[in-house]
Amino acid sequence: MANPDPRLDLMVQQLKALGHPARLSIVRLVVRGPVEGTPAGEIQTRLDIPGSTLSHHLSELAQAGLLKSTRQGTTLRYAACFDLLRNLTSYLWEDCCGSGRRDACCP
Repeated sequence: MANPDPRLDLMVQQLKALGHPARLSIVRLVVRGPVEGTPAGEIQTRLDIPGSTLSHHLSELAQAGLLKSTRQGTTLRYAACFDLLRNLTSYLWEDCCGSGRRDACCP
């Protein structure tokens, strides 16, 4: 079956990455954090996730393009890729109510 929407594979990858309670919690924490990113150690402490498990989750989110990392000395900071997160949520709503107009849907 041909994929009618070339964005579909990317959206599936991103939703799959968000489809785990720990990863969704990580994204929500990082979105609320500083623009320059939240240190991995802070994420680990605040969410009480073992280091190796956190590393796996951060890698999944980065591979899906939802988070980006930068190094400051020995610290890895994770920041949200807001454009991709907005694109993902917009994709979910773009055909809301079949009208093609998101503003026509329930508030």
